[in-house]
Amino acid sequence: MNDAWALTGKCLVTFALAGVLGACGGEGPTRARNGIAYDELTTGTTPPRGERISYGPDSLQFGEIRLPAGKTKVPIVVLIHGGCWRAEFDITHLSHAADALTRAGYATWTIEYRRVGNPGGGWPGTFTDVARGLDYTRQLGKRFSRLDTTRLVIVGHSAGGQLALWAASRKRGEHLDGVPVAAAPIAVTGVVSLAGITDLRSYGTGTGSCNRSVAALMGGTPAEFPERYSAVNPAERIPLGVRVRFVHGKQDSIVPLSESESMLALVRASGGDARLSAIESAGHFDLVAPVSAAWRDVLGAVRELAAGKRLANTSMERENKR
Repeated sequence: MNDAWALTGKCLVTFALAGVLGACGGEGPTRARNGIAYDELTTGTTPPRGERISYGPDSLQFGEIRLPAGKTKVPIVVLIHGGCWRAEFDITHLSHAADALTRAGYATWTIEYRRVGNPGGGWPGTFTDVARGLDYTRQLGKRFSRLDTTRLVIVGHSAGGQLALWAASRKRGEHLDGVPVAAAPIAVTGVVSLAGITDLRSYGTGTGSCNRSVAALMGGTPAEFPERYSAVNPAERIPLGVRVRFVHGKQDSIVPLSESESMLALVRASGGDARLSAIESAGHFDLVAPVSAAWRDVLGAVRELAAGKRLANTSMERENKR
């Protein structure tokens, strides 16, 4: 296990609350490196899981809720994990991110959903689950009085970024092959897309294993099911109708930076509010690792959207002042 994850829980709290790297002394996780690996997020000591609550009857239709200390009302951050929409990748690798955001003062609701390889996963079950899990935050607000569901930010990583952008852009009454996915979609304050896959059509032409997962998710190619792709492809749902902050590592070998860059251009061209933070040293999984140099920008994006104002001193701010 990499020494970055041997840091004490106290250090992780410091990173999350202050958003300042190096707070625990030494170079440690701030030194130059090839990026956080997936295994570093799932092996060794992980934070205690949140309270599991079912949002549907299937065993995979559940979420984990974590509440910060205190008694005041708090915004809620809905986390949607990636993993190429495939069954072998679950919510476990977001546990450090969820814990850090909760320690930073946010309630977190991490959604699990049926994926390719699970019964009912893929088209359209993966999408109906995410929609249902997101809208379930209304029930959470009734159960937990501290939740301020008028300040709801979705954070989606990788394939979860695609799901987050789609879910936030739903219009009342939408269906997928006759299955309702937006009977009463909850209002979203903003979306933070972390290395999100934003164009299923173009991404699915790649040769990587995650690229090849697109056809498995959709049940076929764009030529076979053009209407399916148009219905859930973020690049084809402009204007999104929600503020978006993109955070992407320049060293990402799984989802290229161009996915965020092209979506940023589309949203801005439509008059939408979007900005991009491109992190020079970050790879794909740095964005969900609180010990990484990228975490300051992730936390800054969440804070900005939840508060409804810009925050200074992030590379996102610096990038957009150029």
